[in-house]
Amino acid sequence: MNTFTHMLSVLVLGKYLDLSFYEFVLAFIFGVLVDIDHFLKIPIFVKLKNFRTIRHLNWRTPLQEPVSYLWVVPLSVFIGSYVPVVFFSLHLVLDYIVSFQKKPFFPFSNFRIKNTKKYTRDVVSQVMVSLICIILYLI
Repeated sequence: MNTFTHMLSVLVLGKYLDLSFYEFVLAFIFGVLVDIDHFLKIPIFVKLKNFRTIRHLNWRTPLQEPVSYLWVVPLSVFIGSYVPVVFFSLHLVLDYIVSFQKKPFFPFSNFRIKNTKKYTRDVVSQVMVSLICIILYLI
């Protein structure tokens, strides 16, 4: 999913969970800023010229895969808050809806969930999730 959809979903879930400011900062970090490592791959992105190739470039790192629960859960226990686990899970669910290639056990395994290259389906799912988030926020 794109950053806008991640931010909307964090905002809506944060509203319904009635988070404090500190918890909302944690929610934003684990629901949106987990994707900050994409900036490391920008030089590769700039070198490519074909949009279809760029779109299905493997942007994912272990930071966005389920294997990250190995550090998110202990961190949550250490700080005494459920927020990192819940919002990291939200982030994963949103990322796994779209058709990009995923490596759920990377770096321990190279098992891959292949991308389906269905750009139209991705756009529709992002628009639908965004609309649902906006409606839920306004309710």
